[in-house]
Amino acid sequence: MDFRRKNIRLHPVNYQGHTWFFITLCCESRKHVFSENKHAISLIDHLRKAADNCNFNVHAYCVMPHHFHALIEGTAPDCDLILFVRIFKQATSLEYSGGSGLPLWQKKFYDHILRAKDSPEAVSWYIWMNPVRKGLCSRPSQYSYSGSFTENWKKMVQPSEPWMPAWKRSQVARP
Repeated sequence: MDFRRKNIRLHPVNYQGHTWFFITLCCESRKHVFSENKHAISLIDHLRKAADNCNFNVHAYCVMPHHFHALIEGTAPDCDLILFVRIFKQATSLEYSGGSGLPLWQKKFYDHILRAKDSPEAVSWYIWMNPVRKGLCSRPSQYSYSGSFTENWKKMVQPSEPWMPAWKRSQVARP
């Protein structure tokens, strides 16, 4: 029997150019790979390299034990989110597995293309507050694996209006 994976992506043109994206990548089988300091630090290093190579600004990121969030922005007309994620996942997977082929990431990833009504600051704070919501720290600035490559984020003021991804809003709205 031939099983085909459902394509969850929009047309490729939607992932190109000067666009802001909120992305989430989850570890295969939700393994707590990034509980280990060396793996979390390596992921941040690979994020910086992939962003530089693919012309993306990383405004916010957070490496959680079994997943990763980032708010990134394309800085050139030829920026391509799908290519960026592919390069990032390949580099981190290769380092993690040591060439053994052991999977690091789930096959797909979650993306949200920011719209005019989405505040990048609120999305950033959603990302930085993740370890607080999960009880890993009491303030975002205490968490070692969060940050920004473009902002002095620890001095930024948290917006009064919290942001929530669409998939999570639909879960909260269910009776």
